Amino acid sequence: MSASRETARRAARVAAARAYVLPLALLVAWELSTRFGLVNTRLLVAPTKVIAAAWRELQQGGIVTPLAASLARDLGGAAIGSVLGVLVGSVMGVSRRWEHALGPSFHAAKQVAIFAWIPLMSVWLGTGEVAKVVFVALAAFYPVALNTFEGVRSVSPSHVEVARVFAFSRVQVFRRVVLPGAAPSIITGVKVGLVYAWLGTIGAEYLLAAAPGIGNLMIDGRESFQMDKVLLGVVIVGAVGVIISAAAANVEARLLRWRS
Repeated sequence: MSASRETARRAARVAAARAYVLPLALLVAWELSTRFGLVNTRLLVAPTKVIAAAWRELQQGGIVTPLAASLARDLGGAAIGSVLGVLVGSVMGVSRRWEHALGPSFHAAKQVAIFAWIPLMSVWLGTGEVAKVVFVALAAFYPVALNTFEGVRSVSPSHVEVARVFAFSRVQVFRRVVLPGAAPSIITGVKVGLVYAWLGTIGAEYLLAAAPGIGNLMIDGRESFQMDKVLLGVVIVGAVGVIISAAAANVEARLLRWRS
C-alpha cells in the first residue's frame, strides 16, 4: 500500500515538473533572443530588465499599492456579481414563470461582448470607481447566473417530490434539496466568475478613468515607452490570474469533498 502511494507521489511530482518545462523554455528563448539581437529590444526587453523593473517598482511602492487597489475592485465587484448571479439564476431555475419573464432578456444581454457595455456604462455612471466596480460585477454575473440556473434545473424532480411528501415548505425544499444539489454547478460558476472578474478589472482600469491599479501601471509604461514596465504589468496580471484560478479550484475541491 505504501509502495503504491509512493509511486503515485512520484508520478504527481513528475507531472508537476513537466508543467514547468514549456514556461522555462520560453523564458530562456526570450532571454536569448534579446541578448543576441534577434528581436527589437525597444519593443521586447529582456526578462532580466523586467525583473529589475519589478525590484525598482517595489522599492518605490509602485506594485503593492496598485495591486491592492486592483484586488479591492476585483473582489468587491466579484462578490456583488456572484450574489446577484446566484439570486437571478435561482429564481429562473425554480420558476418557469420567472424564466419566461427574465430568460429572453438575460440570454440576449449575455450575447453582448462585456467590453461593449463600457461606453454605455461610462455615460450612466461616469468613469470613476463606481463604474469600474459595476463593470467587474457584470463580468462575474453572467457565468454565475448561468451555472446557477443550470444547476438548479439539473436537480432531480424525484428528490423534490420526496421532500414534498415529508411536508417541506418551499423554502425548506430550496435550502435542503435544491441548493445542495445545485452546489457543484454554482461553485463552478463562481470560480469562472472570479476569473472573468479579474479580466474585467484590468479592462476597466485600462479603458475608464486613470486610478491606482495594475492597468494604470501598464498605461504609464506605454505612455513613457518603458516596455519593461508594461511587461511587468502583463506578468503581474497573469500571475494573479493563475493564483486566483488555483485558489478557487482548491476551495472548490474542499467544498465538494462530500461528493467523493
